[in-house]
Amino acid sequence: MKFTHTPRLTIVVPCNNEAPVLPTTAPVLADLLTRLMHERAVATDSKILFVDDGSQDQTWPLIAKYTQEDRIFTGLKFSRNYGQEAALMGGMQTASAYSDMIITIDADLQDDPRLIPDMVAQAHAGYDVVYGVRNDRSTDSWFKRTSAEGFYWVMGKLGVDLIPNHSDFRLLTQPVVSALMDCQERKPFIRGIIPQLGFPATKLYYKRQPRQAGVSKYPLRKMLRFALDGILSFSIAPIRAVLYAGLVICTGALVMLLWILVQHLRGTVVTGWSSIMASLWFLGGFQLIAISIIGEYVGRTFTEVKHRPRFIIQTDTYTSSFARQQSQPTDTVAFYRKHHVLKSGGHS
Repeated sequence: MKFTHTPRLTIVVPCNNEAPVLPTTAPVLADLLTRLMHERAVATDSKILFVDDGSQDQTWPLIAKYTQEDRIFTGLKFSRNYGQEAALMGGMQTASAYSDMIITIDADLQDDPRLIPDMVAQAHAGYDVVYGVRNDRSTDSWFKRTSAEGFYWVMGKLGVDLIPNHSDFRLLTQPVVSALMDCQERKPFIRGIIPQLGFPATKLYYKRQPRQAGVSKYPLRKMLRFALDGILSFSIAPIRAVLYAGLVICTGALVMLLWILVQHLRGTVVTGWSSIMASLWFLGGFQLIAISIIGEYVGRTFTEVKHRPRFIIQTDTYTSSFARQQSQPTDTVAFYRKHHVLKSGGHS
């Protein structure tokens, strides 16, 4: 997308119990955004939007403190924890009405924020989607690297178009965000949806950094749930797999029945309690698995048809910041330029 004016950028940062890392993250992002303003790569009223996804620590008090100290910071507070995908969707939905482009990045800054100026440059070059892709996962454990590779392999076999080694670090222009908001799933699998939208896209590569503080918000249980969400959101292959397995079992049962009839005609009757019980247990377990897989799809359909909100916003200082800005009679652009020239030393 070619811009006919200086585009307004919003950096959306989902946060869940990120108080240990915010004192590091906030000035790093503010310094990057301020430099982009000074270079006229983005509008001087661009923002950083922290989305508090039901944190139980001091995350929101810190966000509120930053918004009072510097108008480059804004905040969105959910009424409770809704999950990473909801926090991303909530931030983008709120920012889309005021932004020409949006960058999403995790609060721990393991995704290299120094890539942000290059992302903005690619947007100016005409790309609507810019993916941040890891070219080095040496900071991850062996299990995490192996499980990630297995996940991408499975999704590829299921026909889902994913960007390998890409998480949630990306730039989207306003038309892409608008198209993404039209997807009404209550639990959207964003990494799978965006490639399907079809907008011009490119990739930028970076080395993943160690986490500066705090703990990972993706333990094994959440990673497995995330993988399951991705598979069930984009494919009915599990149901087809159950069908094929059922056909194989039925074929095997038919072969066994013929074998038993032949043995009976020969006068050789083999009786065995253990073989019968093993067959019953096997078929019973398979039936339970099949019912569970089908139940997952039915349950998701039940969740979707209720049309409950993806999230509930308790506090929104982002929208109100633009309302105040529009009500000011002074030249806002000049104010921001002066404001950040004076404070740029405080962000370094």
